[in-house]
Amino acid sequence: MRLTMPTAVVEGTQLTVMPFRADAVIGTMSVPTLVQLVPSPRREEDTKTLKAASGAVRRHAELRSLVQRALKSTQKGKNVGSYAEYIADGVKGELGAGWSTPPITFWHAGPLAALSDELLPGTGLRTLTITPGTSVVAIDGETQTTAWHELYDDPERYGLTYAELAQVRVPFELYVDLTVADARQIFYDRNVQGVVVAKNLAMSMDQRDFATRLAHRVAEAVKVDIDGKPVPFTKLVNASKRQVGKTDAEVITLSALRALVITAIYGRGGLSRSAETVHEDELPTGASAEQVEQCVVPLLARLIADRSEHFVSRSALTAPAVLAGLGIAVHHTAPWTDPVNALGADELHRLLSDIRWEREACYWDGVAAKSGASGRLNFSGGVKDSGGRVADAILYPGTEAGRRIRGQ
Repeated sequence: MRLTMPTAVVEGTQLTVMPFRADAVIGTMSVPTLVQLVPSPRREEDTKTLKAASGAVRRHAELRSLVQRALKSTQKGKNVGSYAEYIADGVKGELGAGWSTPPITFWHAGPLAALSDELLPGTGLRTLTITPGTSVVAIDGETQTTAWHELYDDPERYGLTYAELAQVRVPFELYVDLTVADARQIFYDRNVQGVVVAKNLAMSMDQRDFATRLAHRVAEAVKVDIDGKPVPFTKLVNASKRQVGKTDAEVITLSALRALVITAIYGRGGLSRSAETVHEDELPTGASAEQVEQCVVPLLARLIADRSEHFVSRSALTAPAVLAGLGIAVHHTAPWTDPVNALGADELHRLLSDIRWEREACYWDGVAAKSGASGRLNFSGGVKDSGGRVADAILYPGTEAGRRIRGQ
């Protein structure tokens, strides 16, 4: 008797996907599937672990090294822990709807084992099969991939369970049967061709950042007069640009307003925090979040309202460095400031009353701006570069800079 052999069936991991070009698909997969398909990049860089790994994992590590940068001893590797914590907070619902992870870009090194016909005509949905031992490499989103491995290796450490992680769907795009050169090119394009967002601009978008929230509340608390009509100050604040242009309706950026808030809270120490997240548990000693908000918001709102004509006219007061320096001066009136340097509200008003806010070189050249060969004044020095000089000029009217900004 001879047994007939079964018809060959392609075995492996099946994913429901939708092609978006001839060699690429998009879809979602579960976290268990992700950690099974793509080995941990961190483990692949561990020499001892790799020696004991299977041949398939060693081959994967070799292929990965051709298209990826190292994790070990790099900022990329250092970010894994915080990324895992962020994802865990999102999965647990602690971030509400305001969290996101971008689709991971994978490279399937070789042709697919199988790709079905459309599951439902007209939808484009298909099922692909990835056979065991196939190398699938993350060419963009590897930090996220490593973070998912960290979570799945020890979910309890992050306050999660395997059951909770199994419910998560991870979006991905998969490029199939590309050459190493093409995979490298995609890595380059994703990491170089895109314009990197300036960190201070990105910070001004972070709604979990305490300083950003206060900046919004300051803007919402002010109305300015334009052509005899009251206009909300929010209309004059640009939240999407690093700098405002001459033709923009807005007069300052949200990141500049945030710099004013931060230096009002921290004083000179705020200059180095303009591109950092401000957490409520990192406020100055003796200051609570509620106290800071109740003090800073009305104080800055009144300061802006009293000088609204200088904002509307786009004077030097709208420059980020000038606002940062002004915030340092305001800090001296806060209840949590060092008593040795404390100022009263009347004294601050006196210091500000005779400052010339016009954008003219005779007042601001060498303090918050530089005058070019054409005589044009450039305020591009920035918060960290010029904020301290502006503060000194405001607080010490007897100095050369103090006399200059007062036209003396």
